Amino acid sequence: MSNLDMSEAIKMLANEKNISVDTLLHVLVDALATAYKRRPGAAQEVVVEVNPDTFEFTFLAYDLDDDGAWINERDDTPRKEEMGRIAAQTFRQVMSQRIREAERDRKFEEYANREGDIVTGIIQQADDRYTLLDLGRVESLLPKAEQVPFERPVPGDRVKAYIVEVRKTAKGPQIVVSRTHPGLIKRLFELEVPEIADGIVEIKACAREPGHRTKIAVWSNDHNVDPVGACVGARGGRVRMVVNELRGEKIDIVPFSEDLADFVAKALSPAKVTAVIISDDATQADVIVPDNQLSLAIGKEGQNARLAARLTGVRIDIRGETEPMQGLDDADYEEGEWVPNAETGAMEWHAADGTVLTQEQWNEQAAAAAEPVPPSEEKSGDDHV
Repeated sequence: MSNLDMSEAIKMLANEKNISVDTLLHVLVDALATAYKRRPGAAQEVVVEVNPDTFEFTFLAYDLDDDGAWINERDDTPRKEEMGRIAAQTFRQVMSQRIREAERDRKFEEYANREGDIVTGIIQQADDRYTLLDLGRVESLLPKAEQVPFERPVPGDRVKAYIVEVRKTAKGPQIVVSRTHPGLIKRLFELEVPEIADGIVEIKACAREPGHRTKIAVWSNDHNVDPVGACVGARGGRVRMVVNELRGEKIDIVPFSEDLADFVAKALSPAKVTAVIISDDATQADVIVPDNQLSLAIGKEGQNARLAARLTGVRIDIRGETEPMQGLDDADYEEGEWVPNAETGAMEWHAADGTVLTQEQWNEQAAAAAEPVPPSEEKSGDDHV
């Protein structure tokens, strides 16, 4: 094989395997050194050097003394005919293995820093333990625990998944992906909503029950951009694309608020909230809703309230307007209704005896009069999350 032929062969092989010529040359040098040592009468050690411009190889041979030091350096470059036989032997016995190793290293480096990214794969096969997705150059593993309940993988279907881990193994990189991770929601919206990709709109919080329902809280860094409208899109086009990818999972998009009480009220959407009272340590929210909104606020099997609690990070206690607040001794305070102030719009408690309390005053009254309630006197049917 001439130097020109070898140069072209190496470039073609590098292009076919998607490996740099420099990497392939290192592999070739190591492989030639291995093949050289198999020759009868070969030196104990050898260093193979290659000129990347002319593809001329030089073999520097060494002997070892009693202490293991390299001595007697000499040029032992094989003749062209012998070099051809060594090159052929090398490609047959060593090069393919070294190339596979280089390919595995390249694939691992390609995906090692992609944890948290979204990928599109084709379902190859599925069993009770995991599903394999073909990502093109590599395969990814979708464990059963990372699959959406009741979502049946169909071979040949194209799906998007979230990379949760990239492991280095003897057989190459093992990429673990998920269809249940909340990060998948964020990445899908980044693909569909340019304002999120550009950083104008942010997803501040996400709470998800895979396959059923998701709530996200969005915030705009530009007062001229409506974050909810940007995510919904014209006629719901943008959010519909995300819902379709999630096989019909419902998505509630609510505006984020730095006012915790306001955020809790918005998180309970689509239910309308009368008042929200936040505890002093900001870990509990007592929410009052119109009686006809109580079941909507709680949701089927408590799902709406549960997701709202995860989204806001506080425990939520929901009551109807006519349900008395525990802890108030005065029965007159227990009877009444919440009414918005005509001037400020703030919610006020109008008791049956004519007393009017702001939310802050109500909270103080409740805290001052609060006492543990014996189990026998607790009212059944309270809904807690």
